[in-house]
Amino acid sequence: MRSTFMVIGGGIAGVSCVEQLSHTHPMESILLVTASDLVKATCNYRQFGKTLEEFDVEEQSASNLFKDSPNIVVLQSQVVAFNPHEHFVVTENGEHLHYKMLCICTGGRPNIISKHACVVGIRDTESVKQFKRKLSKARRVVIIGNGGIALELVFELHGCQVLWVIKDEAIGNNFFDRGAATFFLPFLESNTPISEEHLKFKEKSKKGIKYGIKVMPATKEHGQCFYPVSCSLSDSTGTVLGGALGPDWNSSLTFYGAGSHEKAQRQVHVEYNCEVKLLFEPQEFKHSNKKESPLPWNDIDSRNQFDWPIYVHLTNGNIYGCDLIVSATGVIPNTQPFLACASFNVSEDGGLTVDSKMQTNIADVYAAGDVCSAGWNPAPCWFQMRLWSQARQMGVFAAKCMAAHLRNEQIGMDFCFELFTHVTHFFGYKVVLLGKFNAQGLGKDYELLVRCAKGSEYIKVVLHEGRMCGAVLIGETDLEETFENLILNQIDLTPVKEHLLDPDIDIDDYFD
Repeated sequence: MRSTFMVIGGGIAGVSCVEQLSHTHPMESILLVTASDLVKATCNYRQFGKTLEEFDVEEQSASNLFKDSPNIVVLQSQVVAFNPHEHFVVTENGEHLHYKMLCICTGGRPNIISKHACVVGIRDTESVKQFKRKLSKARRVVIIGNGGIALELVFELHGCQVLWVIKDEAIGNNFFDRGAATFFLPFLESNTPISEEHLKFKEKSKKGIKYGIKVMPATKEHGQCFYPVSCSLSDSTGTVLGGALGPDWNSSLTFYGAGSHEKAQRQVHVEYNCEVKLLFEPQEFKHSNKKESPLPWNDIDSRNQFDWPIYVHLTNGNIYGCDLIVSATGVIPNTQPFLACASFNVSEDGGLTVDSKMQTNIADVYAAGDVCSAGWNPAPCWFQMRLWSQARQMGVFAAKCMAAHLRNEQIGMDFCFELFTHVTHFFGYKVVLLGKFNAQGLGKDYELLVRCAKGSEYIKVVLHEGRMCGAVLIGETDLEETFENLILNQIDLTPVKEHLLDPDIDIDDYFD
């Protein structure tokens, strides 16, 4: 099989790359090698401002998604070898797939703390299903990590005790500062049942999600070739990997532990400034002569202290038993089997290093999304953060670069890389992050302006030498476009900074 463009990976980066390539080169052959026939496609895309964007993610059958694109071939298979000199990859059944240009979009695999039956990672749809099955029998869950998935899970879990272990001094450290963490803390401390409004929102979201799952024999339709086989891309442990979860992945789901649904309350205890030191099996814990640390709640039942299937020993000395551990400690770039077959330049974080054209150091090989690391000198207010928003941007830009390469044209850096932007939701609130929102790389040479209305909004502005270089907006503030322009234009705000966050002043009109 030969193709002009080959893309490996069915996540947001890979699918975005294929869609852009098909749009610019509808007559060129495109091969998508995907981990599963279920792929992640963006929908309801909306750009507001110069770089700000929002979109939803649909999980669809690849055969459905590309049925009207006759130049796209979808192959569900596992890549086991790679020959960069002769421009082909090898699948597990020995088939050689030749390409002119290749884009690796294999994403990342969960950074699981331990291979244990009681430890789960959450990355794709199948891992969420596995988690829900185990959660239904759980009295107590330990969540390890302080990123987006951990934040969302802690808020969503009901009907069980939740112990949240983070290595930082405040929750959500990857996304906001201590002030924003304080804004959100009351929602964790609340011990009230799930509200009817929240359940209605879940039900509405569930109806809005589309799934286009089909099982088909190998066939040709509309000029396309589909090869639905059982194999798929996997990580180094052999675990099958689907496309990474997109935004609002939990909006249509409810997460209940073993407690009563009618009294499904939230019970959360946070352990700050610590990590997991050891895991104990029940017998190991019994013979260690150690004791469980007390928790602020009454005991669940009259069990003895060795009733838990696993025990967590933290670096602060505390020990807790639990039924289930969620390892939400980020991802590792999924570079296998490529590193074993070629001398790629690899960044410190394990990603394939790409230049400002999304090219690796291997001829005609590009990379996008979580599998790669930006190797160019970034704009002052942009940095890489492995998020689905950047995965889409990188996938689209990689396609543009590959298309320009085919036409022997030059292409400049896309404007989306001028400013870091991310729009998401935590605890039901809209969250917009702009630029160096946590004063990244500024040391102590910055000034903060903060406005907070309890339960309504939290706004933080980062100033450097009088100019705005970052912002955090929580709630419906309607300030994101204005602040985006102020960061991009680098206006000296020294004369007006005292009034910049005054709620009685229309800042948008002032700078119009």
